[in-house]
Amino acid sequence: MTRVGLVTHQERHDADELGRAMTTWLQSQGHEVLIPASDGATGGKRVPDDRFAEGLDFAVSVGGDGTMLRTVGLVARAGVPVLGINRGHLGYLTVVEADDWRPALARVLGGDFAVQERMTLDVTVCGPDGDSAFPQLALNDAVVEKCEAGHTVRVALAISGQHAISYAADALIVATPTGSTAYNLSAGGPVVSPSHRALVVTPVAAHSLFGRPLVVGPHEVVRVAVEAGEAVLGVDGVHRARLSAADVVECREGSTAVRLVTFGGRDFWEVVTAKFGLGAGAQRLEGR
Repeated sequence: MTRVGLVTHQERHDADELGRAMTTWLQSQGHEVLIPASDGATGGKRVPDDRFAEGLDFAVSVGGDGTMLRTVGLVARAGVPVLGINRGHLGYLTVVEADDWRPALARVLGGDFAVQERMTLDVTVCGPDGDSAFPQLALNDAVVEKCEAGHTVRVALAISGQHAISYAADALIVATPTGSTAYNLSAGGPVVSPSHRALVVTPVAAHSLFGRPLVVGPHEVVRVAVEAGEAVLGVDGVHRARLSAADVVECREGSTAVRLVTFGGRDFWEVVTAKFGLGAGAQRLEGR
């Protein structure tokens, strides 16, 4: 018997329906389906969120990228592989479209799949007294952003202990290569292949003469100190802490990699081309 964790988008009726169909099918095949207690009812066995990953053979995310990030947050530290089934909009992190869920699950249950490891961030908040709190794992990014419209947050950026630059900005993003196609991309940051390990630092609407993104090495530690104003820390799109002057957000390469289920056949740049509607240009290049 295989133990399968199932996480569904909480605000999409079609994702809930698909989750129920998967649960029924998996149970009919003799497998156990677990769902986190914070989810709505999808027919599986409900377990506390902090115990959801225990004993799972793999987890299935049904939704879009937000649901994938939530699933990763629940199971990554336990090394559980995650299969993403798209019931969202962009679905950049997912590998299977909704209509293909049954053969995809059959392949995973049969061992016919590969696992791609993605770099993460370990994110902590250090207060004025130096104590660390709120340890978080991020697959996409950590964002220090302003609290109110019409204001900015002033932050000082240090890399491996060396002060680099101060910004007055709407936000400052520290992204992984996986997260480079998320908020970082919309803020003008570079797209970085997930095969390359790096941290990407991108200011959002910087009120300074220098507002360019920075790409730093995976072994360098990025520290973002709040110099003035109040801010919030977002980790993979979820607000995790409120920050005040003298608080420091520290980001470093994560000690745990996220394990994503893949079936091969498409590389990173093909996914970027498909998801962001760049196909016409790619076809012209291929025709040369």
